[in-house]
Amino acid sequence: MRIRISHAISYDYAEPARHITQILRLTPRDHDGQHVMSWRIEPSIDGRLRAGQDAHGNIVHTFYADGPISALAIRVEGLVETIDLAGAVRGGPERVPCEVYRRDTLLTATDDALRAFAEEAAAGAGTPLSQMHALMAATTERMSCLDASGRSGVGAAAAFAAGEAIAQDIAHVFMACARHLGQPARYVSGYVAPSGGLATDGGAHSWAEIHLNGYGWIGFDSANGLCPVDTHVRIAAGLDYADAAPIRGARQGGGSEHLSVLVTAREAGGRQPAQ
Repeated sequence: MRIRISHAISYDYAEPARHITQILRLTPRDHDGQHVMSWRIEPSIDGRLRAGQDAHGNIVHTFYADGPISALAIRVEGLVETIDLAGAVRGGPERVPCEVYRRDTLLTATDDALRAFAEEAAAGAGTPLSQMHALMAATTERMSCLDASGRSGVGAAAAFAAGEAIAQDIAHVFMACARHLGQPARYVSGYVAPSGGLATDGGAHSWAEIHLNGYGWIGFDSANGLCPVDTHVRIAAGLDYADAAPIRGARQGGGSEHLSVLVTAREAGGRQPAQ
């Protein structure tokens, strides 16, 4: 499938800012399941845009600009060709040993309820792969996916207690349970194109990847109850959302701000067969 992505982030400041720094994890990498055909990032004001990589191998752009700045917009446009590999992630750079992804974080910390849920979901499932599929099915059934507009993440334990969360925290719930069961788990940010009845589609999305002996990394999209297919475009990965957030920033001055985000991901034609 060819997926065309448009992602626009706009800031308006109550007072002119003296300096702005933006850290952008908004650029995908090639791997066996996706090929980046075109991609560009365009800030609306003059500044310095530098490309690099973080410890997880994500492409990171840092944008610096000096004021006075009353408004800033960052527009991302791209075209990615994807192949359905049934969730398998291979052929990309792996900078970090998979064992690192067993670590708990503040956003993936477990409590008694999460640990009991993980053990119950995996009981009798057999192989580690079967356990992860059983865990995904149980998580999808237990958690209702909320629209992310105007909401921020609360972490795995709080989301699980509420029984509903944005996709970001449904991924954290699945990761927390998988790590409790002894599997390395990492958070993935990306996009998903519409595909008939998904809980979240047509824009930004989040899911998890689990490393299984004999298989490598496999994606699990618990918000939608499936392994990522050719509708999914993978952007960045890390221990949790904090490592893979699409955009983070800091500024000097500016007072309060108004943030607007518009994201679309749609099929542009050219579906490819699985390999």
